[in-house]
Amino acid sequence: MKYCVLILDGASGWAVPERGGKTCLEMAHTPNLDALTGQGTLGLVRTVPSGMEPSSACACMSLLGYDPRSYFRGRGSIEARSLGISVDRGEVVFRCNLVAVRDGKMWSYSTGYIPTEEAYPLVAALNEALGTDQVRFYPGVSYRHILKLTGHEDSLLAECTSPHDIPGQPVADALPRGTGSRILADLMQRSQAVLAAHPVNAARIARGDIPATMIWLFWGSGPLPEVPAFRQVYGLEAAMTSGVDLLNGLASILGMDVLGIPGVTDGQDNDYAAQGAGAVSALEKYDLVVVHVESPDEAAHDGAIDDKIAALQNIDGEVVGPLRAWRGDDLRLLVLPDHHTPIQVQTHTDDPVPFLLWGPGFAANGAQRFTEAEAKGTGHFLAEGYKIMDRLLGRSTK
Repeated sequence: MKYCVLILDGASGWAVPERGGKTCLEMAHTPNLDALTGQGTLGLVRTVPSGMEPSSACACMSLLGYDPRSYFRGRGSIEARSLGISVDRGEVVFRCNLVAVRDGKMWSYSTGYIPTEEAYPLVAALNEALGTDQVRFYPGVSYRHILKLTGHEDSLLAECTSPHDIPGQPVADALPRGTGSRILADLMQRSQAVLAAHPVNAARIARGDIPATMIWLFWGSGPLPEVPAFRQVYGLEAAMTSGVDLLNGLASILGMDVLGIPGVTDGQDNDYAAQGAGAVSALEKYDLVVVHVESPDEAAHDGAIDDKIAALQNIDGEVVGPLRAWRGDDLRLLVLPDHHTPIQVQTHTDDPVPFLLWGPGFAANGAQRFTEAEAKGTGHFLAEGYKIMDRLLGRSTK
């Protein structure tokens, strides 16, 4: 038997009043997903345990079969792992976004999805101006980077706000605050002068692109806990394809191979056809392949309804289609978002998400479309998301 987990990041959400009270999943034309839904088991699953943050880090750890209450300690160190950055005792890491603030309000949490090749010299300039033996910036992908601090473990006590939680809102009240926040707020403040003087930003402004006006620090964590490998827990050789550091970091932590498929990105420019073909090809070698597609979530963070719909339709045609056409009858498929990202709030919520289990051993339960309402209508609910991996693998029916 072969297995595939398809994560439609942030695909689910709330009904949009100005679009006839439909969700983006309901508005999207997804014939492949709907065909699979008519043949498989649809339901709702809670991927984020009560009281925990509705982040992709927490939710994806859950749907990959690991209880976040046991293993989740924060997102920063997971992304650092993806970039090969060690986090030792006495060290902490934070996500470091390049953001744009205008008139005191969050203009763009992603600096207009700044290209990686433009972000690198900005991060280098931050290191030159602000770096010390205790402060180090590491470049990542696009707007997502890492700050490592040594000897400032109390910074993990600071109250930090994600920049994508405050689109168009004043930033003054969202800066790091409380115990341990001083060094974070200071670096954010001092970064403004460094970035304002940089030629990359001058060129972006001249082209009409959004400039990076400051850094934004959040999602701090210390060293990772010991996490048993996926092979050890589930007895399968697994691989993952994703365009974001977080998921590649999770793959590394769990001992999964990372598939380097050219053209796979975190945005609307993702090469869906290449990702779908790469996943199908990987099934020849691996027992289980995880396919993570970020674009619906990024569109929802931008409040871009049509982009989110287009992303879902591209996934359906270029990723679900090839998986649906898998040769033979020995493939089991799990399809689900990791969390809700409603257009109205442009950030994550902890609502239960629809899931589909399809393939040998999964019976149809009356649903016809992969939507939030149809999933709820089945009455099939899984309260502990980390148990869904056992369902996929046939190790449990609970």
